[in-house]
Amino acid sequence: MKKIIFILFFFVTILSFGQIFEGKVIYNNTFKTKDPYYTDQQLSIKLGSKFEYSIKNGNYKNISNGTIFQWELYRNEENKIYTKYNNTEKAIWIDASLGSEEILKTEINKNSTSILGYECDELILTCKSGIHKYYYNSSVLKSDTSLFSNQNYSYWYQLMKITNCLALKTIIETNQYTLESIVTEIIPTKLDLKTFEIPAGIQTVKRP
Repeated sequence: MKKIIFILFFFVTILSFGQIFEGKVIYNNTFKTKDPYYTDQQLSIKLGSKFEYSIKNGNYKNISNGTIFQWELYRNEENKIYTKYNNTEKAIWIDASLGSEEILKTEINKNSTSILGYECDELILTCKSGIHKYYYNSSVLKSDTSLFSNQNYSYWYQLMKITNCLALKTIIETNQYTLESIVTEIIPTKLDLKTFEIPAGIQTVKRP
């Protein structure tokens, strides 16, 4: 289950025409299990068939409709990732400066596919945990890479340096499952920074 949770924060996407995006992004997720103890439907129910991201100034919050994974929050000023599960009252945090994944091979295929009418390149990262694919258009999906210069967890900053943006579509393949996450709705809007605060009454604890 830890490996499954590991991929959840990959799917934050900053979308804009020539400027940094602020607002919400909705993703639909499809799971294909390779684990005999879980069905596709069970993984979808537990981890979420839908993610709603709120993004502003290098901060992001992901709210899931899953029964286990509740939300994830990256606070840029602290460089910490907080994760809240439904089976615990506390949010677990990690130091995002610490890397957790090694990239073994990098490939880029130009004009691989079209998503939402945009021609996208395909970035394939071969990692110890499996194959990770990102579909992006650098002229459309702008982000301020410098805001993530200390965000090394799961090669986040390395990914940003390669693409200078984030993906419209992501496919994560491991020995346990395949997850396809694709954006379905983009909602540009001004967000209050309070959106990225720890909810009142929620205690936090460092992940062991």
